[in-house]
Formats: sequence, structure tokens, C-alpha cells
Amino acid sequence: MAILEDVKRQVSPASDEKRLTTEDGKMVEANELGENVVVAGDGTTLAVISPAAERALTRKFDIRILPVLAIMYLFNSLDKSNLGNAKTAGLEKTLGLKDHQYNLILSVFFVPYVLTAPFLAILGKKYGPNRVLPLMMFGFGCFTLLVTAVMNFGGLMTLRWFLGMSESAFFPLVIYYQTTFYRRGELARRLALFYAAQSIASAFSGLLAFGVFQIHSGSIADWRYLFVIEGSCTVLFSFFAYWYLPQSAAVAHFLSSEEKELAYYRMQVDSSSVVNEKFDFRESSKIFEQPTSYVILAIEICLGVPLQSVQLFLPQIVGRLGYDKVKTNLYTVAPNISGAVMLLVLAFASDWTRWRFPFVALGFLFTFLGMIIYVAIDVETQLHVAYFACFMMTWGTSAPSVLLDVWYNNNIAHEGRRVVLTSFGVPLANLMGVVSSNVFQNKDAPKYIPALATTAAFGATGLALTLLLGVWMIIDNQRRDAKAGKKIEVRDIPTEKLRDGPGVPDVAGSVLRSLLPQESLTGKSVPYMF
Repeated sequence: MAILEDVKRQVSPASDEKRLTTEDGKMVEANELGENVVVAGDGTTLAVISPAAERALTRKFDIRILPVLAIMYLFNSLDKSNLGNAKTAGLEKTLGLKDHQYNLILSVFFVPYVLTAPFLAILGKKYGPNRVLPLMMFGFGCFTLLVTAVMNFGGLMTLRWFLGMSESAFFPLVIYYQTTFYRRGELARRLALFYAAQSIASAFSGLLAFGVFQIHSGSIADWRYLFVIEGSCTVLFSFFAYWYLPQSAAVAHFLSSEEKELAYYRMQVDSSSVVNEKFDFRESSKIFEQPTSYVILAIEICLGVPLQSVQLFLPQIVGRLGYDKVKTNLYTVAPNISGAVMLLVLAFASDWTRWRFPFVALGFLFTFLGMIIYVAIDVETQLHVAYFACFMMTWGTSAPSVLLDVWYNNNIAHEGRRVVLTSFGVPLANLMGVVSSNVFQNKDAPKYIPALATTAAFGATGLALTLLLGVWMIIDNQRRDAKAGKKIEVRDIPTEKLRDGPGVPDVAGSVLRSLLPQESLTGKSVPYMF
């Protein structure tokens, strides 16, 4: 079936409420066959886009783009979280670390991570994520590799600083990059597949550590081999990514001209107000004029502490079960794998139901319960319950991060504002690694009760904020529908008319929707035209 069937027939004009107007003045409407019709101003049908063609196009993106991004993020996660494995193999003893120096090494990573992320994200928008992401990957691969040469606290501290700089905008840019390929209703499960690489990386890191720590005849400490292997593979893959990744869907080298045109219309109608818009910092910064942005940032802070606590300290938490260093690392594999599976379950359910905030809240609830159970029981006598609590901790760390990012990215039609809010929100969540790094104190080992209680408190606060925001959105949407005298669906308003988010002028007379229609406020999306 043709992707864009060029025809020159006259069609009866559709109502203004059922047509989407693109930036170039064309109309996009649905016909009785469920196909999407591009119509000129005089009523002439210029092209017909079939649903089958769209499915074929997204399959191409799934095969050509997602695996590369997932592998890149796998290496990113490995290079960031391998210190936990190295600690169990004697990193502190080899480098002569004392008192709180290990915690400082973990904490320093997050300072440049937050300071440099917005600037690198802006560079990514200006020069293209397809160029900036591989360059960042090359940088953090090199700094990971150099860890094999450090001999003291100062050397490792310096490398962790530069590692934080080089990784800072990686995840925000990947989120933005995927929004240039997928519609709003397609994004959660794709981003979850990508993000699952982090859980898989943590599991793989445990398996790799299990194998590497069997090396006893090498010329260097066994934990250093982790950094040799992970750093080298990261650097090598960055060259491939630089050569392979396209700038956006509309210019992808593996698409035909018809497929590129289809990709452009998809983004114009159901993702961006202006596709491939030139970055304007002043205009993009207006995202912070919206109160909802600060609520989102507060939720990011709350999810950051559980996320970083589990990512950085799961080996130490599992270590309380009483196993040796080899088994401890091996026993982190299953919880991390189950976390990836739960992430995919929640993300697919979110896309299927067209709801966001209930699944963000559910993730917070999992982590909260896992931490509370682990604190409340006698781990030594209830090993199976304690190990199950470790599973619950991983279930609730990744899902809120992914679905929250999808939630607000779905609701920002302006590409520049999307980049800006993401480049502040994601690093802010990662900055909470400073909290995690300093609440897990050696003096509290092996129970770590203050750390687990603090992490549970942040999870509970995030749960409450998410539910409050979601309920407020439902009520506000109902109020706006009542004011309009009718229910406005997503298909009735194109994304380019929602450029200003909550500040958008009244649409169709008295109708004003906060953020985007339906999906924006309630986290629920009614059926799309596309």
C-alpha cells in the first residue's frame, strides 16, 4: 500500500473542529476508511496516509533507532554505576580511601552533571542529538577507561567530575530525540524499551563483576578490569553511533522520500508545533512561566532519591543477606531484570490505557513498600522476604522516571521548551544522588536504616504529589469542558495551536485547555486522529 497516494480530487469541506491545520496551511483529516487525508485550502486532496504505512514506518524506527539508543544507554548506565560493584571487590582498600571519601566520590559526579546538562542539551538541539550524543558517549567512555590508572582519592575524584560532565545531558537528549520520531501515544513503551537498558546494565554489571572477580592472576586489581572492559566497549560503539544516527525522522537516511514526508506530517500534527524548529533560548525559557513545570520538577526530586539509591547501593543492600562478594553481585541480577520487566509492563499499560499519572504513582508505591518492608523485618531470619523487598525496590525506580518524562514531553508542543524542561528535570533527579550518596553511611552498615527510611520518605512524597497533580488535572479539564459547553478531544486541536501550553489562547471560541487536550492534564489521551 502506498504511503502517500497523490490524488487530485475534490472533497467536501470538513468542519473546522475535525481538521488539523499544519504549519504550511494544509489540512489533515480522517476519512471513512480511517486513513489520514492531507487537504489543500481549496479542498483538493493532496495525499492519503494509510495506517498500515504508519505502522511500517514505526517498525523501521523500532528496528533502526531503538536498539542503537538502548545500547548507548546501557554503556552509559554501566559507566555510571560500576563503582558499587568495584567497592565490593576492594576499591576502597586499593586506593586507600578513608572515612567518607567513597561517599564524596559518588557525590561529586552529580555537581557537574546538573551544571552542564542544560548547556549540552541546548547544543544537542542546535547541532542535532545524532552528533552530540555520540560525542558525549566517547567522552564518558574515555573517562571510564582512565579509572584503571588512578592510584588515589584525588585521581578518582577528578575523573568522576569529568564523567559527570560528559554524561549530564545524555538522557534528556535521548528523550527529546525520540520525540522527533514517535507520536505522543507511541512514546512511553519505546522510551521504556530504551530505559530498560539501565536495569539490564545493572544486571549485566553484576554478571560481569561476577566473572571478572574470578580473575586472581592479573597484573592489576580485579576491580580495574571492569573499567577496562566497559570503557573500551563504550569508546568503540561511539564511533558507530556517530556514523549511523540520523538527525531526525524527517531526514533519516534509511527512509524513502515518501516515508520522510509521512514522518514530517506525523510530527507536525501530533508532537511538535513546528517540526525541527530553530532553538530560541528566550522563547524556550517561557516553560518556567507555567506553575505545572515546578510541580513536575518537585516530582523529579522525589523520584531521584529512590532511583539513585537503588542504582548506587543495591549491592550493599543485597549484601546484608550475608553472602560473599561474588554471590552478592550475582544476587543483584534478578532484581534488576525484574525491574526492567516491570518497567515495560507499566509503560505498555500506560500507552494502552492512555493514562500516565496512575502508573507513575504505582511506581512510587512499589519503592516505598520495598523500603519499608526491608526496614521493618529481621533480614537475617527472613531472607526470602528481604530479597523480595529488593525486587520491589527495583520495580518502582525506573517506571516513575520514564513515565513522568513521557507525561510532560507529551504535553509540550514547543520543541525548545521540551528540551529545556527535560534538561533541567532529568539532571535534577540525578542530583539527588548527592542525597543518596550521603545517607548510605558505612557506620550504618549493614542495616542502613536511616538511608532506607529517607529513601522511603521521598518515595511517599513523590506518590502524594503525583496523585495531587493528576487529580487537579482531571478537575481542571472537567471545568474547562463545562466552560466550553462540550468535550474537546485531542483530534480537534493540532499541536501547533498548543504552542504556548497552559497559556494557549481560547480554541474554538471559549475553549482553553491546560497544556494539551485531555492527555496533558489528566494523563489520559482520547483517540488520536492519527
